[in-house]
Amino acid sequence: MKIFLDTADVEAIRARIDSGVVDGVTTNPSIIMKSGKPFEPVAREILEIVPGDVSIEAMSTTCDEMVAESRQLASWGKNAVIKLPMTRDGIKALSILSREGIRINLTMVASLNQALLACKARAHYVSIIVGRIDATGADGMEVVRDTRAMMRQYGFEAQIIIGSVRTPNHVMMAIRAGAQVLTLGTTVFDQLYDHPLTEAGLEQFAKDWQAVENR
Repeated sequence: MKIFLDTADVEAIRARIDSGVVDGVTTNPSIIMKSGKPFEPVAREILEIVPGDVSIEAMSTTCDEMVAESRQLASWGKNAVIKLPMTRDGIKALSILSREGIRINLTMVASLNQALLACKARAHYVSIIVGRIDATGADGMEVVRDTRAMMRQYGFEAQIIIGSVRTPNHVMMAIRAGAQVLTLGTTVFDQLYDHPLTEAGLEQFAKDWQAVENR
């Protein structure tokens, strides 16, 4: 299981990358907008400080434009992965770019049928928006489980990214569903460290040790 940070906050990335458990980063236009900085300098800095894959989103809407933009973005770093949308043009551009060896993260996938198209077009990553699916009353993890089963059945090599993660419980569910990658906002990532039993146990150990020291 890989863990990516879903952020464009360079300082937040720097503060967590040395934990040894962060494998990469995903970004999107909304995240970059929140950083308050221009797109290209932020993306290039993240590519430089993160040793693993960094997903950068192409914002074009037609196939030809996506292909041209993706080629440019991919030139920014060997660890650059280009995010394309789950649209007809996105799938067409993915098919072209994957044949050129450019790794694509197909994003906003919300159904098994969409995941099939992404795999057939040779996506490197398939990002399933679990939290957004759940918000409609459907079961996002069911899409993940079905997609994982499909990949095994037909030998597809894409990796599933669990996106739109809202809580640590989503993380546990993703592990059970067999997803290969989680992309987490820093709040959810930080919450993975915490559990009341751990805190209570450490507090008790500290009290007991203090009692020993005072004998």
